Amino acid sequence: PAAAGSLSLAESLHPSSSDAAETCQVYGCFSLDDKMISLRKFSYLSTSRSTSAFLSLLSGLCYKLSSTSGDGSQAPITGDFTRILVGSSHNKMKAFRFMTWNIPNSPNLFSTMSEPILVQAHDPSQVALELEHALEEQRFEDAWKAYEKHVHMDGLPRKSVLSKLLTSFAESCHARWLNNAYSVVELAFQEKKHDLMEKEPLIYLAFILSRSELPVLASNIMRKLVKMEAFPPLTAWSGIIGHMCQTATGTLLAAELIMEIGYLFKDNRVDPRKKSNRPLLSMKPNAIAFNITLTGCLLSGSTRKAEQLLEMMPRIGVKPDSSLLIVMAQIYEKNGHIDEIKKLKRHVDEAIDLSDLDFQKFYDCLLSCHLKFKDLDSAVDKVLDMLRKAKEAKRSLAAAKSVLEAVQTGKKSISYRDSGHERLDALDKFKLIKSRAPSYFEFAKDRNFSRLEAEAKESLELLSEKIQAQVQLVKSERGILHPTEKLYAKLVNAFLEADKVCELAAFLIKASKEDSPVSVENSAVVQVINACISSGLLEQAHDLLDEMRFSGIRVGSLVYSSLLKAYCKENQHDEILALLRDVRKAGIQLESSCYNSLIQSRIHHNDSSGALHIFREMKESNISSSGHHSFETLVEGCTVDGEAGLMAKLLEEIKGSQNVNSGIHDWNNVIHFFCKNRLMNDAQKAVSKMRALGHTPNAQTFHSLVTAYAAIGGKYVEVTDLWGEMKVIASSHSMKFDQELLDSLLYCFVRGGFFLRAMEVIEMMEKERMFIDKYKYRSLWLKYHRTLYKGKASKIQTEAQLKRREAALAFKRWIGLT
Repeated sequence: PAAAGSLSLAESLHPSSSDAAETCQVYGCFSLDDKMISLRKFSYLSTSRSTSAFLSLLSGLCYKLSSTSGDGSQAPITGDFTRILVGSSHNKMKAFRFMTWNIPNSPNLFSTMSEPILVQAHDPSQVALELEHALEEQRFEDAWKAYEKHVHMDGLPRKSVLSKLLTSFAESCHARWLNNAYSVVELAFQEKKHDLMEKEPLIYLAFILSRSELPVLASNIMRKLVKMEAFPPLTAWSGIIGHMCQTATGTLLAAELIMEIGYLFKDNRVDPRKKSNRPLLSMKPNAIAFNITLTGCLLSGSTRKAEQLLEMMPRIGVKPDSSLLIVMAQIYEKNGHIDEIKKLKRHVDEAIDLSDLDFQKFYDCLLSCHLKFKDLDSAVDKVLDMLRKAKEAKRSLAAAKSVLEAVQTGKKSISYRDSGHERLDALDKFKLIKSRAPSYFEFAKDRNFSRLEAEAKESLELLSEKIQAQVQLVKSERGILHPTEKLYAKLVNAFLEADKVCELAAFLIKASKEDSPVSVENSAVVQVINACISSGLLEQAHDLLDEMRFSGIRVGSLVYSSLLKAYCKENQHDEILALLRDVRKAGIQLESSCYNSLIQSRIHHNDSSGALHIFREMKESNISSSGHHSFETLVEGCTVDGEAGLMAKLLEEIKGSQNVNSGIHDWNNVIHFFCKNRLMNDAQKAVSKMRALGHTPNAQTFHSLVTAYAAIGGKYVEVTDLWGEMKVIASSHSMKFDQELLDSLLYCFVRGGFFLRAMEVIEMMEKERMFIDKYKYRSLWLKYHRTLYKGKASKIQTEAQLKRREAALAFKRWIGLT
C-alpha cells in the first residue's frame, strides 16, 4: 500500500515471442482521508515498438477514478504525464516516470477539496539498496522481505547483492537463514542464472553448512560449483568434507562427492600439461581427502562404499600414504577380505613412519580376521609371538631406552600431523573445529584456504581417535603391543565352540609361560576356567583343570572350590566325587564355603554319613568359616584398576556369542574375487555352489554381485533377478537389507529405467528411514531419462505399459521434477 495521498503501481512483464504482443498486469491502490480504495487488476496489450496503447489505457483508468459531480456526470482526472513506467521483455532497460493527477471536487466520493495523487513505480535499485542496508545492520527479516520484493518485481538482484546476502546469512550460522541462503542458490540455478553466483561466497556457504551439520545442503552446493565449472580447490573442499564426515549421512554424501569428482580424473583423462586444466587439477582428491572419507565410512559402517573408493584410488593416480594403509586394513577386515590384509602386512612392516597406535590398529584387524575365519592356529601364533616380543622388549635395555626417549621427546601418536604445525595440547587439540566459524572477511583474506586445510586435518584426527576407541584386541603400552582380555576371551570361546579343549589348554600353558601373572589366581588359565564355570561349561572347565594338572601348572584352591560348588548346585554326584579325588591327590585345601556346599549336597541326597565325613574333614583341617574368599569375591576381584579382567570379558563373549558360519565368509571372499575381476559367470557358479553346500547368501554376497553388474553396465535384467532372489531370502531368513545394498540396487534400476523396481526399493528405504541422495538420482534422471513420458499417453496401452508409465512419473515426482 502506498502512503496517504499517493497511488502506487507495480508491473510484471511476461516475455513472449519476438515482436509479439505482451500482457502486462498493473496493480494500484491509494488512500484519501484514511480511506483505502483498491483498484482492480487489469491487463493491457502493448508491443515492444510503442507504448501509446499503455498510455491511453492508463488514461482510461484515470477517467474511471474521476469524482462524480452533482448532476451525475463524470469529470475526468486531469494530469500532467511527467514520467511513466515503460517495460519490455525484449529491452531490459526500464525508465521510471511519475505522473501527478488532480481529482476534481467530488462530494459523493471523497471531499469538497481537490487533492493531488502521486502514481509511482517501485525502483528495483532502491529495493536492492534497502536490502544491502538491512544486511549491513543484520536486520535479516527486513533483508529477506526486501529480497522477496526484488524477486517479485525484477527477478534476482545483481551479483554483488546476492553475494552479500549469502555471506551475511552464512555468518549468522542460524539454521533458518542458512536454509534461506540455500534457497537463493537453488532459485538461481533453476532460473539458469548461475552466472550471478560467485565462487568464494558459495564455498563459504558450503563450509558453514557443513559446520552446522547440514551436509545435504553443503554437498549440493559443492556439486553446483562443479556443475558451473567454478572448481573449488582441494584445500577448500577437503575441509568441508571433514565436517560432513562427522555424521553418517554426511559421510555417505562425502563418499558420493569424491566419486563424482574422481570420475573427472579417471584413467588420466585430464591432461596436466594444459594450462586450461589447472583450475580443474586443483580440485583433484589426494590421500588426505580419501583418508577423511574412508575413516568416516568406517565409523558409520559404510565399508562397502569405502571399498569402492579404494578401487577408484589407483584409477585416478592417488597413492596411499602409510596412515591410509591402516585404514585400508580396517576396511578389509570389516568386509572380511583377509587376503587383502595379508598383502598389506608387508607394506605395514616396512613402513618407517607408522606410530605404535597404527601398528596396534593393524594387528587388531589381522587378529579379528583370523577369528572371523576360525583360523585359530594363526591367531594363537600371533598372540604368542606378541607375548614373546613383549617379554624380550621388557628385558632389553635398548628397548627401554627407546621407549624412554620416545616419551621424553613427545613422540607423535598419529603420523599425519603436518610438521609445520605444532602439536596441540590435550585441551586445545581441536581448537579450530570447535571454535566459532570465521567471518567472510577473514575467510576471503585466506586466499589459499589454509584455515579449511587445517580443519580438514583436525577432523581427520578426531575421526581417527574415534576409530582408536574401537580397537579391542590389542593394546599398546609404551610402544609394546600386548593381547587384551577381549582377545583372550574370543580365542577361548572359539576353542570351546570348536570343542578343542586340549588345544586350548596347550595355548593357555604356553601363554602362561610367556606372560607371567602377578599371582596364580590372576593368571589367564584360572580366569578362563572360572569363566567356563560361570557359563555352565562345567565339563570343559574340568577338562582344563585336568590338562593344567597333568602339565604341572598349579591353579589354586579357589578354582576347585568354584567347580565343586557348581557341581553341587547341579547335583552331579559322580563328578563331585571325581573332583574331590583330584583335590586330595593335588594336596589342595578347600575353603569353608565349599565344604558347606558339599555338606548341603550330601544332606539333600539323604547321605548323612557322607555329610558327617565332610564335616569331620573340615574340622581336622582347622578351616574357619570366615577366613577364605568365596567365588563371588573372586568374580568381583577380576576387576582391577577399573578394567574388566579376562574372566568378565569371556563371560560376555560366551553369553553373547553368535555362532557365525565362517563358511559364508569364505564363499563371500571367492565371489568378491570373481566380481572384482568381472568374471560374472564364475561368480554365479560360486553362488550356486554356496547354496548347494547349505550356505545362504547374505547382504555382502549380493552387494558384490550388484556392484559388479553396475560397473559392467547394461546388466539391469540380471540385477532385477537378484532383487527377486533377495526378497525371497528376506521373507524366509533373517537377511537384512542395509543402506549400501539398497542404494546400489536403486542406482541400477534408475540407470536402467526400471522404475517399478526403483519405487519398491525407495519404499523399503523410506520405511526403514534410510538416507537417499535425491540430488544424485535427479541428476541421473536428467542425464538419461529427461524426455521419458513427456508427451501425452497413448490411448492404447497394455496394463504393464501403464504401470511402467505411472512408476516413472511417480519417481519423477519423488525427485521433485513435476
